[in-house]
Amino acid sequence: MEISRSQSFFLDVRSRELSGFKVRKRPYFGEFASDFMEIGAVAIEHDCMETPPLAVSFCKTSKNSHLFAVSDEDGCMNVFDSRKKFTSFASHHDNTEKTRVSEWTAHQNAIFDICWIKGDNNILTASGDQTIKVWDAQEEKCIGVLMGHTGSVKSVCSHPTISDLVVSGSRDGSFNIWDLRCNKSSKSRNSEVCIVPSAAVKGAHLSSQAKRIRRGKAASMSITSVLYLKDEVSIATAGAVNSVIKFWDTRNLKAHVTQACPYPESSTVKERRLHGISSLSQDLNGVFLTASCMDNRIYLYNVLQLEKGPIQSFSGCQIESFYVKSAISPDADHILSGSSDGNAYIWQVNKPQVDPIMLKSHDGEVTAVDWCQSEAGKIATASDDFTVRIWNTQSSYRSCTRSPASIRRRVMAITSAECRKLLMDEEIMDATKTPGSSYNEVVHQTNPSNSIQMPIITTPDAQKKRTSSISDSIQFFEKTPEAASNSPSSVLNPPSSVKRRTIRDYFLVAP
Repeated sequence: MEISRSQSFFLDVRSRELSGFKVRKRPYFGEFASDFMEIGAVAIEHDCMETPPLAVSFCKTSKNSHLFAVSDEDGCMNVFDSRKKFTSFASHHDNTEKTRVSEWTAHQNAIFDICWIKGDNNILTASGDQTIKVWDAQEEKCIGVLMGHTGSVKSVCSHPTISDLVVSGSRDGSFNIWDLRCNKSSKSRNSEVCIVPSAAVKGAHLSSQAKRIRRGKAASMSITSVLYLKDEVSIATAGAVNSVIKFWDTRNLKAHVTQACPYPESSTVKERRLHGISSLSQDLNGVFLTASCMDNRIYLYNVLQLEKGPIQSFSGCQIESFYVKSAISPDADHILSGSSDGNAYIWQVNKPQVDPIMLKSHDGEVTAVDWCQSEAGKIATASDDFTVRIWNTQSSYRSCTRSPASIRRRVMAITSAECRKLLMDEEIMDATKTPGSSYNEVVHQTNPSNSIQMPIITTPDAQKKRTSSISDSIQFFEKTPEAASNSPSSVLNPPSSVKRRTIRDYFLVAP
């Protein structure tokens, strides 16, 4: 039976969460690395004037993974090549000129967030001028302006599979959903194509005391981070007012469908202080979500078990401004965070009690951070010292790939059951086999294509067991009792007997 891509994803998620089996990962560093080394740094400057970087992002495709974009407080965009050799004795300014691929002025105001889309051909820039622009990254040309917010745009994120769908969060307290495929009839004064939001939710994170807060206190309702989740229908939002993460169904935006908070409802008012969230991030599979909280902690949530609150918390860094961000690694094994003390920190997810690695090189608050998705162990950190630094592990990551010799040994190995089968075949083939034939010749005669196929070297019992395991998983998948409960896991594992109309069928609606 053929398993579709979505079924395969859900099956991997179910296997990880219910059976304790971790899905196969890309080759990332296996043991916790303690020898991260800075491989280079670039200065963020224009016309000999330095400016603090605000966002950094590696390209998402493997062919462009060595490129990273940086936005700054002056509204400029820079794209650098991390594979260019950084000269250790050269200044950061010299490295900038050597590694910079392109540079252009994107906005006349600060750019708070950036997002690569469409195979790294386009890039989104979220600015303090209340707009989001879509750029042709190669031509450095604006091909669209998203207009609709009435405050600085603090965060932008694209749909996991349809990059024409975009969600943004703003200091005006709203988040908007955009479709870049919509008709673009109007043009701005610069003859740029304007796009209006297809949906908007205002006051998404209003404080309960909002009516008593003076006008102009925008931070009380500002949305600081948005995420398009991997289930392709849900959005997560966080704000500056408190540490609550809200989850929304894009098909019904009248109210959020559930929320998560590090503090239980039974906690006292003193314990539930209003700490805002500076950033959200998720791993490639979309199972885990991190939230950088202004209580100097980073909380890790399992999206399948949101009702249980955070499953881990990580401390050691200082998060004293909303510019300090964190990011979970693509394989969900590590968390990287900036810090107001001028260092960057890396934790191992399954060992939260272990002291984090401290990356010391910056001379100012470390703000934006990012993981390279295709090059194991490579990270970027941006700081108020006007630099972006690239780090990598030298010898601590362990590749999951095998050498050709080990693969050859593995292929040529044969089980006892297969030996018995070959001996039986040998008797049948006695008439055609010459007396001096070797083991390899027996294999070649058994398989005329002169290549050993995986079914041949797999024992019948193992093949049967694996087939049975997949079949049992699918059966369990369809009969899971979680679909009848209020667990968010049923969003990702809907029973086949129930027609999912909306995500509200699987979450408890927040009061």
